[in-house]
Amino acid sequence: MLRQYELVDRVLSYDPNADEALLNRAYVFSMQMHGTQKRASGDPYFSHPIEVAGILTDLHLDDETIATAILHDTIEDTLTTQEEIEKIFGPNVARLVDGVTKLSKIEAQTESERAAENLRKFLLAMSDDIRVLLVKLADRLHNMRTLHFIKNDEKRRRIARETMDIYAPLAERIGMYEFMKEMQTLAFQHLEPEAYASITKRLEQLQEGGGDRIAKISSGLKLLLSRAGIEVEVSGREKHPYSIWKKMAERHISFEQLSDIMAFRVIAEDSDACYRALGVIHQRWPMVPGRFKDFISTPKRNGYKSIHTTIIHAGETRIEIQIRSRAMHAQAEFGLAAHWAYKQHDRADGQAGWIRDLLEILETADSAEELLEHTRMAMYQDRIFAFTPKGELYQLPKGATPVDFAYGVHTDLGDQTVGAKVNGRVVPLRTPLENGDQVQILKSKGQEPQPGWLNFVVTGKARAAIRRYVRHKERDETIALGRKIYDEIVRRLPAQLGSEALAQAVKRLKKPDEASLMEAIARQMISDVEVMEALMPGSAGSSAPGGHAPAQREAISIRGLTPGVAFSLAECCHPVRGDRIVGLRRPNEGIEVHTIDCETLSDGVDADWIDLAWGETSDSSTARLNVVIKNEPGALAVMAGIFGTHKANILNLRMENRDGSFHTFTVDLEVKDVQHLMRILAALRAADAVSQAERI
Repeated sequence: MLRQYELVDRVLSYDPNADEALLNRAYVFSMQMHGTQKRASGDPYFSHPIEVAGILTDLHLDDETIATAILHDTIEDTLTTQEEIEKIFGPNVARLVDGVTKLSKIEAQTESERAAENLRKFLLAMSDDIRVLLVKLADRLHNMRTLHFIKNDEKRRRIARETMDIYAPLAERIGMYEFMKEMQTLAFQHLEPEAYASITKRLEQLQEGGGDRIAKISSGLKLLLSRAGIEVEVSGREKHPYSIWKKMAERHISFEQLSDIMAFRVIAEDSDACYRALGVIHQRWPMVPGRFKDFISTPKRNGYKSIHTTIIHAGETRIEIQIRSRAMHAQAEFGLAAHWAYKQHDRADGQAGWIRDLLEILETADSAEELLEHTRMAMYQDRIFAFTPKGELYQLPKGATPVDFAYGVHTDLGDQTVGAKVNGRVVPLRTPLENGDQVQILKSKGQEPQPGWLNFVVTGKARAAIRRYVRHKERDETIALGRKIYDEIVRRLPAQLGSEALAQAVKRLKKPDEASLMEAIARQMISDVEVMEALMPGSAGSSAPGGHAPAQREAISIRGLTPGVAFSLAECCHPVRGDRIVGLRRPNEGIEVHTIDCETLSDGVDADWIDLAWGETSDSSTARLNVVIKNEPGALAVMAGIFGTHKANILNLRMENRDGSFHTFTVDLEVKDVQHLMRILAALRAADAVSQAERI
């Protein structure tokens, strides 16, 4: 453990103007407050915050951050209050300590909720001051270094899993690769102990067999570049166990088949020297196609810059080489902490953009699991680069589509997307983008996000925005449907309502507002009888909740509502406009629409029935047909031609049965109304190639 004077000297060595008294007060205060507390290792508890502070001095962080690290557990684990911290150490340190403390108070019950709640608090605190994240990462790193002292296997694995899923990716996204690597290695050791032991043993055997192979290659690289007039520093290492295990799992190969387990770092003076070094290396050894990445011209979103290439050295050995300048190296080692600007408005745009994306996901996530899913997507996946027509660069996960790109540029652009051009060619919105694609988004102010986009978008930001829109649209349409049902209920009342009746009913039914009442009516969270009694006591013939309401007088129009949002069209009978329809309303669910002669209705379903009508301008709907065609050339084209002639769009076509003479198809067809459908069926039955055509 660092002594008091050693810690202070470390800070003064890189920041002579640091507040020495502040650091001394924090050190003494932490020791006094933690007193005789012990860690699982048996060490005094205050050794932990001191070691966390020591880790942060390696990053050359300011005195307030170091004081926060020393004090970060005092509010949570001692009788100290935030007011006391503020009085002794000032408002900034108190705010930072409070931010770190909030991250530790995990109250969610399930593992996924606990991890998501941790992440939620992380992002909120990080948006206030990024130094909270740096302290928490150092705190987690030291906890991982001492994790083996915890006896409970389940707790140890839970902490390791949380580190692997959240803390290591967060460290990676702000460019703190050394933190990330150590966290991954330590977590891997506890999550996959057998794999860790096996890979570690293989690496030791390689070191014994290869001798000073890494030193020889390093000196050879340095000599080659020196002869070309490029002065560099070269270091080499074997990749860490988790990185090797991940590559083995991704490529489905054994350790022996893994060729590029050695990595070398070439540190040059500037960008120009980096590119000259790359040219010399590629002239000397053949490069491995597909393994070259230039992050200097197109940096990662966390600010990382470097050139990556893999070469075949000495005829058989694959080695990875990273070439970067000294400034790039400082950024690569400690990321955001390497150039930390202590005022929020001074931070780099790339960092701010990434944090803004995560905060937007935080605001739009509906549940803990959804937040975790979206944020893992934002942090985990490999990246590709795509450009706007003006040459602006955007980084996206592999598999991203034009819709993901549009949301990456701006949420409003994503919402208004109607089409896309990739490299000048119009493509479907579900087309995966490739590295270097130029993407032009076609938009319309009348467009809205489509629920079907959720089937192919991959970024957390896009999924969160689409889901938020669907949730809002669903509530708006449910409220609109509830109002139509309410109007019909009012028509059943024996007398005209007074102007204050609705406001009084909202109070009697204990709803926060009128919109919530309409939503509750649509979802049958309250019965029609209860609504009538609340509006006009005694009007339903009985004040008891189970009383029978007067019969419905008029059909309720579903015009203007979207199928699948406020109501859904039943799969059993596929009603289309023109059919006589009835709605089944179940508690806390949307309304399910059936044809009046649907067999399901005769099964005695337990639901409230509502008489519905389509309305004059209802949207087109889907009909399902069963079509039997002859087994002869051109028969399928005849069927499709009839659909095209009648301007009916095929949504789905599936072959159900095939024998020697006939093929049976199920066709989902978009039609305007039941008359439109009947004309299509009549045309099918009149065609010689069609043996049978029926509506399902």
